[in-house]
Amino acid sequence: MGASNAAIQKTEAANEWNYYQAKSSRQNLSELASNLPGLDSAHYVAEARRYAEQKEQARQKAEELEQGARDWDEKSEQLLHQHHRWAQAMTAIQIAISLAAITLLTRKEWLKRVSFGAASVGVMLGSLAWLHI
Repeated sequence: MGASNAAIQKTEAANEWNYYQAKSSRQNLSELASNLPGLDSAHYVAEARRYAEQKEQARQKAEELEQGARDWDEKSEQLLHQHHRWAQAMTAIQIAISLAAITLLTRKEWLKRVSFGAASVGVMLGSLAWLHI
């Protein structure tokens, strides 16, 4: 969910930057028109001012959306890290269970210790996942 929210906000930010660029172009054209003889200079100066204000609002909104996307990316990375920890813990526990079954069949003492070691690693990784580390 975090990654999709980040993608949505990145798209919205890109749309705002496109809007910003369009307003910049219109502002530049209005400034140019205000200097051409035979045109209503005051009208185009006012238009250039209005486009500058709209452009600033678009810039602020785009930057806010980009920050929101960065926040969602960070949350997504944290959740993915926690998921990987749980997967590692589960793998270690499955290895420990398999080794315990082999130990029961072979009655090897060293294999029992290896099984306990794998189980301990699984518990440690599970604890790290539970603590969000």
